[in-house]
Amino acid sequence: MKTLLNYFARGLLFIFPIFATIYLVIALIGWLNNFLNNSLFAWLAVEIPGLGIVTALFIITMTGFLFTNALSRPIVSFLESIMIRTPLIKFIYTSIKDLTEAFVGDKKRFNRPVLVSLNNGVDKVGFVTDDTLHNFGVTNRIAVYCPHSYNFSGNLFLVDPALVKPLNLNSSDVMKFVVSAGVTSVEEGVLNEEIV
Repeated sequence: MKTLLNYFARGLLFIFPIFATIYLVIALIGWLNNFLNNSLFAWLAVEIPGLGIVTALFIITMTGFLFTNALSRPIVSFLESIMIRTPLIKFIYTSIKDLTEAFVGDKKRFNRPVLVSLNNGVDKVGFVTDDTLHNFGVTNRIAVYCPHSYNFSGNLFLVDPALVKPLNLNSSDVMKFVVSAGVTSVEEGVLNEEIV
């Protein structure tokens, strides 16, 4: 009986992550496809599978192309100034924009994994998000974001640079390692001695 339970557990460990990932991807694609088909193509007599996804990819790509053009920068600046000047919208827009830019684009923030030394020989894995905190009137501190495991949240710590050691590791691997509570392995890297 113990052997059967062991086989079941191993099968579950193999099957569950694969099917959960496939289910979530299919559900997200299906929702996006249905939403765009119902919004943009309700006038079509025939439903074309995948038309909503293709449309979404096209719209996102064309938007990126148009708004990186020098001629459209004044329009982008104008739209952003409206978003930033509107009280409630400002908070939502800037938070989402900053979070998006932290993962994609020129202002990536979670690309410098570090090890922060805490009390009693305990270390915490995090990412340097800001080297200078002069706007806060704080010197000799850097901002380190430490994500939580199995959660889309974390803590921001203002840390003495002497307590921080950069990790010469792939930042995506380090993020997976932290979010998975140390279950996901990370390829071997070198621990650097200096943060700056």
